[in-house]
Amino acid sequence: MVLVKEPFGAYVSMGGEIMNNIRFVGEGQVYLLASPSRTYADIAAKVCTSGLPTPELIGSPENTELVRRVMASGHLAITEFDSWVFLVEGYSRVCEAQLIRKRHASYMIQSGRAEKHGKRRHDYVLPDNVYDHYTTVELLTNDMKKVKVSFTPADIIKIIDQWYNEGVEEFGLSEEDLRYLKPQATSWRGLVCMNSHALLDWFGQRCCMRAQTEIRDMACKMLAICKRECPAVFAEAGPKCRSLGYCPEGKLQHEACKMPTKEEVMEVIKNLRK
Repeated sequence: MVLVKEPFGAYVSMGGEIMNNIRFVGEGQVYLLASPSRTYADIAAKVCTSGLPTPELIGSPENTELVRRVMASGHLAITEFDSWVFLVEGYSRVCEAQLIRKRHASYMIQSGRAEKHGKRRHDYVLPDNVYDHYTTVELLTNDMKKVKVSFTPADIIKIIDQWYNEGVEEFGLSEEDLRYLKPQATSWRGLVCMNSHALLDWFGQRCCMRAQTEIRDMACKMLAICKRECPAVFAEAGPKCRSLGYCPEGKLQHEACKMPTKEEVMEVIKNLRK
């Protein structure tokens, strides 16, 4: 059985059945819920360096040039006083596991038992290069005959959904136990809160070409929002190589990247010093 992609991420099996609860990696959405109306990074910098009386310091105009200058010198602590809240949805549990590895953040994740439109139904996210992959397995029938059956991702998802629903409705099993077999492709919705310093660090890791495709998609969408809302802080944000001038991944550099490695840069500097 082969699946054919239809508009809006729906899938149609060869039998004509529409699986409209499957989406592709890259179709996840990022919404900005809260951001600083003005960055407090310049206030943080002024507290350390300015001799202005406190009322004047607090009421002084935002100095974006000061922010850029202090950040360029490497003093990123001034970016820890602005918080951002995003709502993200349409990403898989695989992506969630990678997201929450970032410890300097707060999360509120949708329950795995949440009902969709009043029904026990879940959406799923798949990489586009696996949606038409199928495998053939040998099964034993009730009369002890061996049969070979081919399964696509949509077939597997349908089997799990039916197994899950019947476990609840017909056998009275708890969803806490049944969800052990829910695939990591199950999508979720949640809130993510980080301060600007945490975001800068996170973008450095997750906007890198070596980051998994889905978490990189989320990071790049969040970065685009931050650049638009606060260019003074995020104008140069992105993968670490952007600010370092070399790839810190060394021999693990992604094949699509053409950045010099740290070792190559250090060798050039060493030769210049001779």
